[in-house]
Order: sequence, then C-alpha cells, then structure tokens
Amino acid sequence: MPQDAGLTHHLVRSPAGRIHLVEQGSGPLVLLVHGFPESWYSWRRQLPVLAAAGFRAVAVDVRGYGRSSRPGDPAAYRMLDLIDDNVAVVEALGEQSAVIVGHDWGATIAANSALVRPEVFRAVGLLSVPYSPPGGPKPSEVFAQMGGDEEFYVSYFQEPGRAESEIEPDVRGWLAGFYSALSADTMPQPGTPDPHFVSRGGTLRERFPQGRLPGWLGERELDFYAGEFERTGLTGALNRYRNMDRDWSDLAGFAGAPVPQPSLFLGGSRDASTMWLSDAVKAFETTLPGLAASHILDDCGHWIQQERPDEVNRLLVDWLASLPG
Repeated sequence: MPQDAGLTHHLVRSPAGRIHLVEQGSGPLVLLVHGFPESWYSWRRQLPVLAAAGFRAVAVDVRGYGRSSRPGDPAAYRMLDLIDDNVAVVEALGEQSAVIVGHDWGATIAANSALVRPEVFRAVGLLSVPYSPPGGPKPSEVFAQMGGDEEFYVSYFQEPGRAESEIEPDVRGWLAGFYSALSADTMPQPGTPDPHFVSRGGTLRERFPQGRLPGWLGERELDFYAGEFERTGLTGALNRYRNMDRDWSDLAGFAGAPVPQPSLFLGGSRDASTMWLSDAVKAFETTLPGLAASHILDDCGHWIQQERPDEVNRLLVDWLASLPG
C-alpha cells in the first residue's frame, strides 16, 4: 500500500512531550504499539484492515522513536513513563478506553499498560512476546548469566553508546541484517552462530545473514525504517533496554499479578522470543485468565504482523469483533 494512503498523522501531548501517531478509521479505539527497532510503520498492513472492519486504528511512534519526543535522560524511558504515554494518547483522542495491541517490546508495554491501568485498557493483544508477570530475579543478573563465553544482546545494549557505535555508521545495512536474522525465510540455519549473542569483543552484525532481504521487506520499506533511524539515531530506542532494572523496581508491587482483561496471543514457531518464553505461554491459564486464544503460526519468525499480515489481520479482527462493547 502507498505509505500514507488514507492515513492521518498528528501529534498529541504526553507527560514527556509529544507522541506521533498515525490514525485510520472510526469506531472503538485500537492502540497499536511497536517494538525494536521499528516504527508506527510496522503496522502499515493492519491499519487499513482494522479501519475497514469498523475500528479506529491508531499506531504510535513509541517515545524515543520517529517523530515522538526523545528525552535526553535514559531514565525517562522506564515502563511507567511509556504507560503514561499510552494513557495520554487515549485521552488526547477523546476516548475513555482502548484495546491495546503490541509487538515485541510493544507487547510488554501493552501488557503492563493493561496491568497498571485496567480502567483504560479494556483488552490486550500480544504479538511475539508473551506476558510474564513482574517479579523474579533482577533482569540484569539473569541476562548476564546467559551465553557462557558470549554476551546476550540485551546485556550488549546496556552500555550507552556501545551498540550505537556499531549501528549508526551504517544504519540501513545494520537494520537489513537484523531484520533478516529474525525472519523465518532468511534467519541463520541451525548450528550456525546465534545472532542474539555477541562474541567477546565482537558485534551483533558479524552474525547477521547477508545478501538478501526477507520476503516481507522491500527496498522501499527498508528505506523508510533506515530514514527514521538515520534522522534520530538509536539511543532513544536502546534506552528501553537500559531501564529493565528500573522497571523491575517500579513494578514490584505487581509481582506475580495476572492481567484479567480479555486477551489474545500470537507467536511465530521460529521466533526465539516466543520459543524461549514457552513456559510463559504454558502459564497463560494463570497469568492471562481472560485469554481468548493463543496461536503459534507455523514457519513464522519474529516480525509476525509483517511476515504474515493476512493471517494476523484475520485473527486480530475476529478477536476484536468478539469483545464486548
């Protein structure tokens, strides 16, 4: 679809400044929240379909991304601030409640928005990353123990400037490799070095596949993503990872808490985020007591709504249509 066909772009005020959003359609509000390293544009194949189905579909640039505000303080990217942003979007649009749907980090942001502000977020859809209640060991300690002689990418992202120095000299090439590394049709073969880990003194990029883009990503789409990050840099996006221990402290009062609202989970059978958290999926009966369905799409990687848009759209629309008004 053309980049802006039928879409309305505007800015709304949030506690930290401004949130850029893209809107299409009218009806019950559905707020779409992207992950790393993405954009509102990751929902380009969902916006017109949701609008045609009778929903007011709104995709945001998360704080730190695109045309939304990018505070300089790394601590301004904690989960509670992102939840406040989502509430501010709903209020600025003149609504009292919304269904919130997120992918990757957006799924975690969506789940915690529903957990902390259930009076605003009446239902939650999660793509790729299942809900795990707050609590447990401190995240930095867990990730530091992963990988043995190698470093898990989340730990690699912690030091300000380190990942930026790898990515920003060639944003377009890095993004192409990262998207390819996690896509079902281009990801590295079993037995080859895992692109989620970094050799000591190495870079993530060393393990990215080279030579072709995944089927869902054309040159024009890649140009859009690259243009956004070439303009903004990667620090705002990476600051989300740099707040995981703050989130652990901030959400301690919700340790072990379920999200009782109506919910939906969609994952890919070849997505490491879904597979690594398979125990969280198994626990949904307890952690997501309002779950309508959990679907694992065969031969699908991490970028689920872009790799398999028709399937995801059908499942989303059917679920949304089933929700009480």
